Amino acid sequence: MKALNFGSLNLDYVYNVPHFVQPGETLSAASQSVFPGGKGLNQSVAFAKAGAVIYHAGCVGQGGAMLEQVLKESGVNVDYLAAVKELQGNAVIQVNPEGQNCILLFGGSNQCITEAQIESTFSHFDAGDYLILQNEVNSLSKIVDAGYVRGMRIVLNPSPYNEIINSVDLSKISWLLMNEVEAEQLSGSDDPEEAWKKIHENYPELSVLITLGSQGSMAFSGSETVHQDAFPVKAVDTTAAGDTFTGYFVTGLMGNLPLAECLRRASMASSISVTRPGAASSIPTKEEVDLQLAKC
Repeated sequence: MKALNFGSLNLDYVYNVPHFVQPGETLSAASQSVFPGGKGLNQSVAFAKAGAVIYHAGCVGQGGAMLEQVLKESGVNVDYLAAVKELQGNAVIQVNPEGQNCILLFGGSNQCITEAQIESTFSHFDAGDYLILQNEVNSLSKIVDAGYVRGMRIVLNPSPYNEIINSVDLSKISWLLMNEVEAEQLSGSDDPEEAWKKIHENYPELSVLITLGSQGSMAFSGSETVHQDAFPVKAVDTTAAGDTFTGYFVTGLMGNLPLAECLRRASMASSISVTRPGAASSIPTKEEVDLQLAKC
């Protein structure tokens, strides 16, 4: 069994600021760093570090050669990356003293996926393989349809949540992984269990994971509901926390671990990532997660 992540790659320009910039305000940043990122890249790195066989498909644009190298060095297969002439997708990220962030995205090369690339990529995957998706690339519905036809298990992180998500046939999705804000946007309820009930009524075959920040996370699959408390840490940068969670959680599913153990491992990996600056560079290895879990 293998996993295909058809996702974004970004250059992250990270600025440490005393507070998020307000309308009309000019603010001096304490520091600036450039990191590899993008939800797709971050998640692929997390899969690889968690021990999964992961392939990344997407587009590398002008200035993005380092991102392909990061994937390779992390153990991600990059056979299905395409080089395009568009400027590499990037993000401007503000990080405040509490480790919270706000992000401005430029799609660039991430919006250059073609039907030919989709068709060619999926010819290498089979029923039972996992397809990992986020909402930072174009042709999301077409990619979902292509994976569904192949019989793949589709995992969607509907972030950033916008009108594109409404065009995706969620009945084709196996797992929906989202934070509490996205769950409310999709269901209309700010209560995780009520959100699950509403989603389950419309999509009875769909399983749902909702991350709740400091309140932990909840997973709903069929008749099973599992809650995992967050591991308390001092946050430095939360940029890749959700992506780390995704990679470790789905790797657990691929390994047929119990749902509670999938949540536990993902929660620990995510808690470690927020204690480090950057996105992909903050994601811990399987050995680091195992070591910390052994101490609990």
